[in-house]
Amino acid sequence: MNANSVGETIGAVYLQDHKCRFRVWAPQHERVGVRLPKNDRLISMERTRCGYHEAIVQDAQPGDLYFFQLEDGNQRADPASRLQPQGVHGPSAIVNPEFAWADQDWRGIALKDYIIYELHVGSFTAAGTFAALTAYLDYFCELGVTAIELMPIAQFPGARNWGYDGVYPFAAQNSYGGPADLKMLVDACHRRGFALILDVVYNHLGPEGNYFPEFGPYFTDRYQTPWGQAINFDGPWSDEVRSYFIQNALYWVVDCHIDGLRLDAVHAILDHSPSTFLEELADEVHKAANRLNREIFLIAESADNDRRLVRAPDRGGYGLDAQWNDDFHHCLRTLLTGERSGYYRDYGDFNQFVKAYREGFAFSGEYSKFRRRRHGSSSRDLGADRFVVFAQNHDQVGNRMRGDRLSAAVSFEDLKLAAGIVLLSPYLPLLFMGEEYAESAPFPYFISHSDAALIDAVRRGRQSEFASFDWQGEIPDPQSETTFLSAKLHPELRTSGAHAILWAFYKELIGLRKQNPALARLAKESMDVVGYENAKVLVARRRSAVNHVIFVANLSAADATIALPFTEGCWRKLIDSAAPKWHGAGALPDRLDGGTEHRLTFAYRSFAVFDCALSTRGPE
Repeated sequence: MNANSVGETIGAVYLQDHKCRFRVWAPQHERVGVRLPKNDRLISMERTRCGYHEAIVQDAQPGDLYFFQLEDGNQRADPASRLQPQGVHGPSAIVNPEFAWADQDWRGIALKDYIIYELHVGSFTAAGTFAALTAYLDYFCELGVTAIELMPIAQFPGARNWGYDGVYPFAAQNSYGGPADLKMLVDACHRRGFALILDVVYNHLGPEGNYFPEFGPYFTDRYQTPWGQAINFDGPWSDEVRSYFIQNALYWVVDCHIDGLRLDAVHAILDHSPSTFLEELADEVHKAANRLNREIFLIAESADNDRRLVRAPDRGGYGLDAQWNDDFHHCLRTLLTGERSGYYRDYGDFNQFVKAYREGFAFSGEYSKFRRRRHGSSSRDLGADRFVVFAQNHDQVGNRMRGDRLSAAVSFEDLKLAAGIVLLSPYLPLLFMGEEYAESAPFPYFISHSDAALIDAVRRGRQSEFASFDWQGEIPDPQSETTFLSAKLHPELRTSGAHAILWAFYKELIGLRKQNPALARLAKESMDVVGYENAKVLVARRRSAVNHVIFVANLSAADATIALPFTEGCWRKLIDSAAPKWHGAGALPDRLDGGTEHRLTFAYRSFAVFDCALSTRGPE
């Protein structure tokens, strides 16, 4: 890590006594000034080493607006702005770093205990703000999740956006409530025992309001991403670009007390350095965690099935803590829906799903028809807590043509089955907002750009993105406010009908995962997985020091009778998704005597769990 990144914070740092220190990286300029509209002042900054410019300004306090004025006279917002009260084209604002934190005793939670709930701040509540989200903490307590993951909140154009068009990575979105309300949310989460994860985008910046090239070589032409210019992580001046993004990560975890960062699309962070940006990022964040005596994690999203991401540095890895596992989702989705277009053409084989359940990745070097090359690396020796699995997430819903959820494509029995497979897996489960009661609102892609040419480009881009899928219908207009409003949740659904049954079912599953020692233990070495290919039945046996469980999932559209060996002891049924309690018609026995083989008939698209305490078992 170069010396300019630690202890020399970029941006506007309020120093008390109506003084503020401004620091910006602008190596392409000999002279840079700070323009404060309040008194129409322009203060010259001192150029220091490595292209930084600094100034300590009197009579400057929180709330004051400012620009950086470049040599050509252009006035631009601070690339490290903490608040953009007038949006991406307006001035930055000085923020008071002081906050009355009440979480001094918070040490975080262990990664193995994460049950993640992903949400979009703007569409989760009617108000679409951090403050409104804080009012829902009782809801999350009742559901039983342990970590809340926010889609990106860095300042984006307008007031509605998924967040991946953010252009001020340090600035919490003004329409959500800005940094003060974000800190209030984090503090409230910690007081209630929740970790808070933030989705951050370090592979590109959005196009509208992106004035970074006027300051310095933040981008490179050596690579391209699907979303715009690639960040300069390995070319000339890349030390300071790395410093910028590492400081951003440290701002979120140190200043804002965030517990983890979900790193968007790290396969698009293109970097051929001997020591990569991701390695440096992991090292600096983990050092901060040690200093703060807190659990802080980095979770990657990657399309590469690259085991190096989560391997320890001394084993040739990058040292990240976990990664999203799209393979698990794709295997499950194709078996439930029969979809085979686009990237789903690589999936649908039952044995492939068994492998994903047993190991993590389904593709570990096999040929991918979609990619037309071999894909992935083996995850067999990686810990189960290195993977985040899901039946739905913002991408797998929102990147469908109409943003339709799994509930729009499958039966109620399928929804219960998917919930059991994810929540009772040995991996870290993630829920996407509303799935716990079968939310009916779609989650389409939405924006609120101001540039007509850019809006048209987004519309055309969405059209071409779906060319390889067999989806029919009209794409919702991303720019339309109606499209955004259609994504607002209807949490009142959970109080009636099948929605209420599913809501209770999710709570039951999460409780089982937390309370049952064998289900709570995330260890592949204490799990045996068998797949019955013809019947499409998966059987997983998991062990702890005090109990064993047998998990049986029937992914077939027909009932399946399977002979299962129950060893010595008394086995009791913990849950059966086909039971009348859950609006099913199943009739599995409540108890089974061990020491013999039992032939049991599992209803179509169902699962069941049986438990045996070791104190009831004889010798095996």
